[in-house]
Order: sequence, then C-alpha cells, then structure tokens
Amino acid sequence: MEIRQDSYTEAGFSENAVAVLKKRYLKKNERGEATESPIDMFRRVAANIAEGELRFKEGEEGRRLYEESKDKFLGLMLSRRFMPNSPTLMNAGRELQQLSACFVLPVEDSIDGIYDTLKHQAIIHKSGGGTGFGFSRLRPKNDLVQSTMGVSSGPVSFMAIYDASTDKIKQGGTRRGANMGILRVDHPDIEEFIACKNDNDQVNNFNISVAVTDAFMQAVEKDADFELVNPRNGETARTVRARDLFEKIVKGAWLNGEPGVVFIDRINDDNPTPQFPIESTNPCSEAHLPPYDSCNLGSINLERFFVAEPGARPGEGSVDWEGLRETIHTAVRFLDNVIEMNNYPLDEISEMSKGNRRIGLGVMGFADLLIKLGITYDSDAGLAFAERMMKFVDDEAWEASRLLAQERGVMPHYEGSRHEARGDRVRNATVTTIAPTGTISIIAGCSGGIEPLFAVAFMRRQADMEMPDVNPEFVRLAKDRGFYSEALMKKVAEHGSVRDIPEVPEDVRNVWVTSHDISPEWHVRMQAAFQKHTSMGISKTINLPNEATTRDVEDAYRQAYATGCKGIAVYRDGSRDAQVLSTGKTRVGVQPGTEIRHVSLAEARNGRPRTLSGVTKKLQTGHGPMYVSMNDDEFGPRECFIILGKPGGTAAAFSDALGRMISLAMTHGAQPAEIVHQLRGIQDGHPAGFGPNAVLSVPDGVAKAMAEHYLVEDGPSAAKERELPVIGACPECGSGLTKQEGCVVCHSCGYSKCS
Repeated sequence: MEIRQDSYTEAGFSENAVAVLKKRYLKKNERGEATESPIDMFRRVAANIAEGELRFKEGEEGRRLYEESKDKFLGLMLSRRFMPNSPTLMNAGRELQQLSACFVLPVEDSIDGIYDTLKHQAIIHKSGGGTGFGFSRLRPKNDLVQSTMGVSSGPVSFMAIYDASTDKIKQGGTRRGANMGILRVDHPDIEEFIACKNDNDQVNNFNISVAVTDAFMQAVEKDADFELVNPRNGETARTVRARDLFEKIVKGAWLNGEPGVVFIDRINDDNPTPQFPIESTNPCSEAHLPPYDSCNLGSINLERFFVAEPGARPGEGSVDWEGLRETIHTAVRFLDNVIEMNNYPLDEISEMSKGNRRIGLGVMGFADLLIKLGITYDSDAGLAFAERMMKFVDDEAWEASRLLAQERGVMPHYEGSRHEARGDRVRNATVTTIAPTGTISIIAGCSGGIEPLFAVAFMRRQADMEMPDVNPEFVRLAKDRGFYSEALMKKVAEHGSVRDIPEVPEDVRNVWVTSHDISPEWHVRMQAAFQKHTSMGISKTINLPNEATTRDVEDAYRQAYATGCKGIAVYRDGSRDAQVLSTGKTRVGVQPGTEIRHVSLAEARNGRPRTLSGVTKKLQTGHGPMYVSMNDDEFGPRECFIILGKPGGTAAAFSDALGRMISLAMTHGAQPAEIVHQLRGIQDGHPAGFGPNAVLSVPDGVAKAMAEHYLVEDGPSAAKERELPVIGACPECGSGLTKQEGCVVCHSCGYSKCS
C-alpha cells in the first residue's frame, strides 16, 4: 500500500516532520516504503497503549475505559499536545513492543557479574534501548584478585569492552547504542576515568560523568584533602587535594565537554525508593535509576497551550491552564499504561520497572511559548515563569498519580519508599523529568525540551541554490510588524540569531533569543528553576563560547551545585578536536588564554583508525552485482569501497579508483549530499532495472547507495554548514551535529544519538 503525500500535509506536518516520520517511525515494507500514514501510526500507538486498561478492568467496564482512553490518547498525539518517547511511537503495536528508551544495569565486582552485564547490554541495544552503568563497585587498577593472585585491570578497561560491544550491535537494527558511564569521585581510578576521553579516540559510544559527593564539594570549598577509597575493602587507597582533582574534572570538560557531573548524594537524597540506591543514570543524565530500572518518558508541547485573544498583538496572550491540567492527567495515565504494555528485554528489568513504576513526564516547546507570551528567556521573568510552569506540571502529575493509585493501587515497591513515610499513596515512584526531545519535537513542530531556540533560521541547500529556512512564526511576525524583506531573512539565516541585527525591532530581538545568545549563568539558572519541581533530572547543555576559560567551566559547575541542580553538562564551542565549520577548517583549543590554531579536517583526523564501522549495500548494475561499503569515523562519513566484477578487470579497477577518490574527498570534508549530486544520473549505456529505481551506471549506483544510507529521500536537503557550534557530520544526512539537550543532535534531519 502506497501512502499518499497529501496524507502528511493534511495532518499538518512540516517538511522536516515528514522526513523524520518516513525515515524512523512509520511501518515499512520490504522495499523500505512507508505502509502507514502518520495518522495510522498514532492510531496504532493509541490502540495499543489503551489496551493497558484491560489489565485492570474486565468486561464492559474494561471495554469502556479502553475506548475512552484510546480516543483521548489519539487526540493528544494528533493535536501534538503530547508525544511519548521514540521507542513507544516506533514499536507500540508491533512485533518488538519494546517501549523504553533507556535502562540502567549493575556492574558487579566479579568476572561473572561484569560479563553478565555485557550480555544484558547487548540484549538491550538489540532491542533499541540505551544503557547506563555505574562502575564504582569495581576494584581499582592493579588491585589484588585473590582467586588468581593476579591484579585487576580497573573500571576503565572494562568500559572499553562495553564500548567495543556497542560498536558491533545496532539499536533495533538501525544505529549504534548509547551508553552512560559513571564513576564516583572517591574511586582510586577517578583520574584515569576523567582523562579517558581526552583524545576522542576511545569509549566513543559512552557519555561519561563523575558522581560527585557532598563531601567532595565541601572539601573543594575548604581546599582540604580528600580520600580515595578502594570499594573492595573500604580502605583508603590514597589522599589527594580536592581542588586538584576538581581542576582535572573541569579541564576535561573544557577540552571536549566531558566528563559531566552528577551530584550523586543529592540524587539519592531525593530517591523515592531508598531501598534501591541509585548509582547511575541513563545516557543523557535526566533519568536517575536504580539497577534494572528503565526510562518511560513523554513530553508535553507547551506551545500548544498558548491562547491569543482575537486581534491581540504578538506578546499578548495567556496559557490554557485547564487544558494543560487535562493533558497532564491523560499523559500520566498513558505512561502508566506503557509500563503494562512494555515488552521488557530482561525479567529483572520487568520486575523493577513494574515495582517502581517510574514515569518521566517532561515538556518541550518552552522557548516557543515564551516567545508567544513576550517573555525573554534570560530574564527574571523567564525564570519565574519556568518555575511556575514546572510546579504546575509536577503538582498535577502527582495528583494524577494519586488518582491512579485509588483506581489501580499503589506501586508494588511502596513499602519502604519515601512516599509511604509521608503517607502519600501514589501509583508511581517519580512522575517528571526533562528529557531530550530531538525527533519528537520535530514531529510536534516545536522547540526542544527547555532549551532556547537553536537558531531563528538556517541556510538550507535546495537543489543547486542556498535558501533561507526561517522560523515561520518569525516570518509571520516580521510581516505583521512591517520589517519583513527577503534580504533581511537571508541575513537572519546567515547569522542564526537576531540579537545583533539592528533592522529587527529591539523588543523582538529581546524575545527571539537563541542558545548562543545566552550566557552560561542564565543557562544554569534556567536549569535550576526547572529542577526545583522535577522528580528526576534535566537533560540540558550549558553552552560556552570558544574563548571560555577553565574558570568559566568551574564557575558553571559550582553554580549548578549551589542552585540545587542534580547534574550538569557543558559544551564549549569548538572544543572537540574536529569541529567542522563552513570553511572546512577546525578550531583546536590548546590551553586557556592561548591562540586558537586552525587545521584541516584531514589533519585533525590524523590517519585512519584501526576500526571503522558502516554498511555494505548490494545493487544490480548493467555490469553485474556491485557492493558499496560506506564507513564512518567520529567526525562523520569517512570512506567508500566499491567492488564490481573480478579483481584485475577494467570494471574492478575503475570501481576501485572511484571509491578511492570518494574516500579522499570525504576525508577532507566532502559531504554525501555533494557526492550524490555529482554522481547521480551519470549514464554509460548499460542500465539495470526500469523506472526511478533503475541503476544507470556504476557512478549512479554509488549515488543511490549513498543517498539511501546518508540522505533522507523526499525530505529536506542537507543544511549548509554555518558558523555555529558543530561537532561532526550527521550519519544520516551529512549536516552538522551539535550538542544540545545533553545529547548530540542534528537540527536538519532530526537524528539524535540518544533518542
């Protein structure tokens, strides 16, 4: 069954949303063609999750609740007021039925425990989930292993094993998994852990964070010594100066954004199930989970609750609080049903997830709502509104959980919980978190999470032309206010921001702010405002300019601790060894205060790694079967090998030469879209196949293979790289990857490393 194109536009989806839905979410046939429309997808999800009602009520009452919930769930998603996390949209009502985005696994201090967890990691990644690990139980490097009278290789060595496994197993058959590795600040191997990603050439499938204790922060404040303790026997291994260790954490984050920090004592002080201590988080740090627990997330699109009075000017309006309350209650019911309908990858995860019934209802479209209300993001009014909004969401989510407890019973792990100690009979251990919303915010047509706008506009390459792709709300406002012109829109797209464009009225410049208009202090203050009323954590990136010093990073970490955040991740513009800019150059930071030097992308790549991963596609050409292998490195598309005909023949030599030239071009920064544009349509008089899928020649076949692997067909073309913080090339569309919402994301096609 072929889906009509107008079925997308009728539902009000943007061009980007259509591309994302086709690429990742909709059912496909064996030819990779979508066999369901977006509305069909939402119907599938709504019907499947509504079946959770039948787990609690039978007969006529159960059927009534099922039909009622199905209609409500469908209405929420069709209106784009609420979206569940990606695995639920992809898998609900399908064979896999794995609905969770991420899991936390224990790492026991034994060979059996370490490799049991390795197996469990593989099972989870195969099902489409990400994994978090706390490595703090492992004995330090060179410690005694009594069973063999040998010595331990330490936590970092076992992280490398987990990382290698991740390389070999793709999530749900589509992409490599994401991991979080956490080590306590008092572990004897903490310095090795802090430095393990300094060179960007190992554990690249891991985000890493240091579990910082209150005792450590107090020692830093007092400039005191700090004990590192062997977890095997509880004995002090050695003593260090706390500020020296803190400086190493800060320096690592300044170099390339890692390690992040989680304030582990604060997390456990707020842990609603203290009988299950928390050692780690999910890959983006917003879900604080005990071993074997899972993420069950969804986000409300706040922009949809803006109410404008007839004839009101921009900035004049209010919030539909009653509609928001109803949406929160329905969303909590949806997420509680997900727990019942989920096909968990391990029995231990099923037991813990159903026992704690953790849910994480978050928000997106916050920046869009502020703009419509005329509130500046980095202002006291912005902070006050953020706190008011999240308190409302959190309070209503808890009230919904209490009502569910009356209907369905309290969570099985209620006994021993902090909820029991307070006499608060709830259905769920947690109810709120702020998660990355990468692709679901594209589907919903709103800004991501609680981040400011990434940009007001981009320059996109449309065929052979560069065209400004401007936020449609900004275009409408510019026309209403009379300052619209095509030249201005192009200027905005080239800058990304309007804050320093005098042709834009001052009140508009104040409200239409982007992530890099905002100082680190205001980023942290906004995170802290939301954290006050959030059950778990917040996935947010604190963006720093390239010229930021290690002192700036230290100040952000100290401010996050002082203001009640549960963790923090920073990213300094250009700090990755190969930040791909529009000039094809790379800015490499050396030391604070020293000059930034420019190197080519090829120089930054510094030779070929021993191992690269990719795909091989088989095509039928007029010269016989052809195999096109495409491999990526940490910076994006890297090399192409083409095998055609017998070795030593003319066809084989030609194909080998073509592959070498493509590899050379990509090594120096050429993007797949550019290569596809050059090769597509070349004919040699020996086509294979008929119609649009015909392979016209070897070069045309290579173009088709690369387009299928890297580009989104029928969707927006790859965006031109601009002078914005880009940390590599998107593996799906070749555009720039950026760090936002605590994750690596592509704003062109919606790719996310974490969701």
